[in-house]
Amino acid sequence: MKKKAGILCFLILLILQAPAQAKFPLHIGGFTLGDDFTHYPHLINMETCRKILFNQFLGEGEIMPQPGFKSGLIAYGLCDTPNKIVRIKLKYADSSKTFFNTLFNRYKQQLGTPLEYKGDPFQTLIAWKWSFTNEKNETISLTLQHNTMDTDEKMGNAVKLSLTSQIEKERECFKARFPKKSSHPDLPVTPSKELWDLFVPY
Repeated sequence: MKKKAGILCFLILLILQAPAQAKFPLHIGGFTLGDDFTHYPHLINMETCRKILFNQFLGEGEIMPQPGFKSGLIAYGLCDTPNKIVRIKLKYADSSKTFFNTLFNRYKQQLGTPLEYKGDPFQTLIAWKWSFTNEKNETISLTLQHNTMDTDEKMGNAVKLSLTSQIEKERECFKARFPKKSSHPDLPVTPSKELWDLFVPY
């Protein structure tokens, strides 16, 4: 009986100490997913705003220099809900591993344990991913990463918060409005000699 009571107390304690998993994070760095990006002229350099080259259903602008962050990009919709912020990518000013470890612990306290490890096994790129869904069936992905060697990724410490369900709506809206722009020509299954000449350096 005492053993069962002890187990019950332990489970209750775990529940009380566990962070609220139902949180749906929308805010970071002074920005909010779903807001109109034009409401942030003091934080976004509007002169840098332009369509994203291979995702023309989204626009993107650079953030102004601000305490704690070295750089950042704010993406917004251009089709389904024009100007709505759908992604926030920020690079922290402190690029150290010590800062990342402290930051990661704070993320876990606030948002719970991440669902996926997206980095490499050697931890030259450490990346943890959280995923969230709210009562409206909207989805968000959140990735926190520390990078020391992978030049294809941002160096140092960075975070990406994306309203993935709205990004998909923007993509589908663009496809419906501009079917020719959103489709790609069929490529030959077997490359021609001319293509092979382009594939291999000489």
